[in-house]
Amino acid sequence: MTRTLTPGAVQPRPRLPRRLAVLMRPELPSLSKEIIREVRRSIPEYGRPMQGPYVEALQIGVERALTDFVEQVANPRAPRERYRETYRRLGRFESQEGRTLDTLQAAFRIGAQVAWRRIMKVGPRRHLSSDVMAQLADALFAYIDELAALALEGYLEARPDGEVEAHRRRLLELLLRPLGSQRVLADVAGRAEWPIPDEMTVVAAPPGSPYVRAAMDEDVLADLTADEPFLVVPGGLTPERRRALLRVLPEGQLAAGPRVPVGGVADSLRWARHALALVDAGVLGDGPVTDCDEHLITLWLLSDQALVDRLAHRHLSELADFPIRQRDRLMDTLRAWLVSRGTAAEIAEELNIHPQTVRYRMRQLEGILGDRLNDPDARFAIEVVLRATWLRWRAAEGAGDGRMN
Repeated sequence: MTRTLTPGAVQPRPRLPRRLAVLMRPELPSLSKEIIREVRRSIPEYGRPMQGPYVEALQIGVERALTDFVEQVANPRAPRERYRETYRRLGRFESQEGRTLDTLQAAFRIGAQVAWRRIMKVGPRRHLSSDVMAQLADALFAYIDELAALALEGYLEARPDGEVEAHRRRLLELLLRPLGSQRVLADVAGRAEWPIPDEMTVVAAPPGSPYVRAAMDEDVLADLTADEPFLVVPGGLTPERRRALLRVLPEGQLAAGPRVPVGGVADSLRWARHALALVDAGVLGDGPVTDCDEHLITLWLLSDQALVDRLAHRHLSELADFPIRQRDRLMDTLRAWLVSRGTAAEIAEELNIHPQTVRYRMRQLEGILGDRLNDPDARFAIEVVLRATWLRWRAAEGAGDGRMN
């Protein structure tokens, strides 16, 4: 079951107060210079001498984009075709030069970031309400999406071969960004011949994975040449779909993120790549396809090692004074107690030690940790640390390194 977003189904955005145009116009000259400076600093192609075609296109594009945006705020009904053609022309320029749109789209993103920083600086000074600031942010990023779509139109006009594939690359870029203009997303999805499903699954592959593109299902979006290859699959991973993915990426060791709606693709990809890293570290099994939904607790516990270390320092720092082997035994016993809350005999059986040893160690721990073992918050934090530490130990033992210090 899929749904296709259409312009008619999208709720119109609230109209921005026209007085904002008056506030923004004095900022445009300095903002234009700041954007050009940041783009030239960040993107090598634009760091060339000022008379080069790249820089000329950049200057024209930035100045017209800022002017058009402000005029759109001042008069939403004003004709805009002249400005639209500027961005189609930029797309045609990229195509004629034999480049992809990556550089131009990176410049769009940097321009939006610099403009938003200026809004965040000027807005409070001009006493703009939080609602107006939020509307302005929505309008700005929707406008950038529109410029990128216009550039893609021009790019494809100059290079009609592979048109659907180019739209699919653009759709992947939009899916990985915070959900912006649904109108733009719907338009690109339609051109890409990819109806947007209610849910989708993101699959990550290790860097440099060999692939067989011809084996890929028609309804799968993919960037297999990226530094970190990934695919977006409509719906969930059925057994048939898993087999199909392994024909595309025959070396296996893939990771599938949780099924997510259209706005969750970036999160799902981040979790899938984290799972791949844990497979590589030996924390998770190395089967052909690792399913994140089966390892959510592990992904959470190991998502921020610095934070786990901070919790350990706060709640278990006294154990650092013990010799390593004694500290490890105490932590093993404490973890078993926190997880099972069993009797000394049950914990002894799990750890393969004598019940009296369990009682002795628990008395030591009570003396060291005091009331922390009776405090629910502290007890939970300690359990988090011990579970995460145990996972790291298991990975180190699997790699033959012994326990981690």
